[in-house]
Amino acid sequence: MTEKQKKKIFSSFDEKKAFKQLKITKLSRWDIEAQPVQPSEFFHQRLARLTSRFNLKNSEKAKELLIDAICEEGLEGFKNLIFWKGAALESDELTGNVDYLLTENKDYLEAPFLCVVEAKKDDFEKGLAQCMVEMQACQWNNQQLGKTLDIFGIVTNGEGWKFYKLTVAGIVYETLLYSISNLSGILGILHDLFQQCESAIIPQEE
Repeated sequence: MTEKQKKKIFSSFDEKKAFKQLKITKLSRWDIEAQPVQPSEFFHQRLARLTSRFNLKNSEKAKELLIDAICEEGLEGFKNLIFWKGAALESDELTGNVDYLLTENKDYLEAPFLCVVEAKKDDFEKGLAQCMVEMQACQWNNQQLGKTLDIFGIVTNGEGWKFYKLTVAGIVYETLLYSISNLSGILGILHDLFQQCESAIIPQEE
């Protein structure tokens, strides 16, 4: 058996196993005070086209079209950041592919890894389990390069959004569920998180 085969796969974790993997017993409440960001006219047009041409409800793949659009809108203006979809990620103990992985904007995938997004059709409990271990894998990779950063995570089915933070101290914070009916609120939180991500890498470019 190879070393990679011995590693635990992200998708194999349930909530209990994920808590034990991170050596925590509870999540801490996270209240993000972010200013709402109104969606652009371009986003409204794109969303109208998506909803009229695709069924966005019946599968995770369909939901990802909506998640793509919202993440794209949230990332507007952050030229130093880029999302990778289906990116391979592994640490000393974990391995798998991440639905969305936010990194510095380069043509190749390299730490620091800043944020993961786990897209689940409706199973937020399973999404949380995978999100937590993926955040831990990101943190491990960053630490190998001497980068000590908080890692952000998002679990969403496109219509509901929960936000997470794994701190350097190993504490995991969780927000309440945000509905797409409050899209400006979701975009405001994304803008706040992406601003923190960009700030974490800009000093390394100077």
